[in-house]
Amino acid sequence: MGVIDTFFNLRVLGETLPLVLSGLWVTVLLGAASILLGNAGGLGLAVARVYGRRWLRAIAVAYIDVFRAIPLLVLLIVIYYALPFVGIRLSPFAAATSAISLVAAAYSAEIFRAGIEAIPSGQIDASRALGLHWWLTFRLVVLPQAVRIIVPPLTGNSINVIKDTALASVVALPDLLKQATQAQALAANPSPLIGAALIYLVILLPLVRAVARLERRYAAARR
Repeated sequence: MGVIDTFFNLRVLGETLPLVLSGLWVTVLLGAASILLGNAGGLGLAVARVYGRRWLRAIAVAYIDVFRAIPLLVLLIVIYYALPFVGIRLSPFAAATSAISLVAAAYSAEIFRAGIEAIPSGQIDASRALGLHWWLTFRLVVLPQAVRIIVPPLTGNSINVIKDTALASVVALPDLLKQATQAQALAANPSPLIGAALIYLVILLPLVRAVARLERRYAAARR
């Protein structure tokens, strides 16, 4: 059997495509949920670290350091396989979403913090001089400008989150990789795995290029 028939067998790809695409839908849902929860948690952590009291800042820093250091695969296995020993049982989707979101929040927190601290302090002082509460200052002055700054790195972090969803296959979640692996076993041919890799490229490559364009645009605006 040649390379084409082994890795790009169109007959096998056509027969297994419905199974692989069923996993794609799960991957999209998992990625969207993890990105939303991770960004929301990251924003909360960033606000706590920049504006919180000392004890709150300490908690935020500890969270960020711990969850940036722990491997995602280890956290996923602990949540899905270890927590049942203390009576906490999560579905594969809930376990994967929890693990990926917890790690994503730690990384997005640092991105949000960098954007917030990039805003000139004079604008904040001017807002306070006008009598704006700190929350209004943050919501109306700081956050809109910070978001424009952090769009490229935040998009890059979102790409990493989508790639991390492939790890969910270890908890038997029928995502894109898991379904492709199952299709490969049923067909006794690796073509479904190549098909899954191509689907990841179709989804993520435009996002990678978009991040590059955003970074160039932001660099030009700063000059």
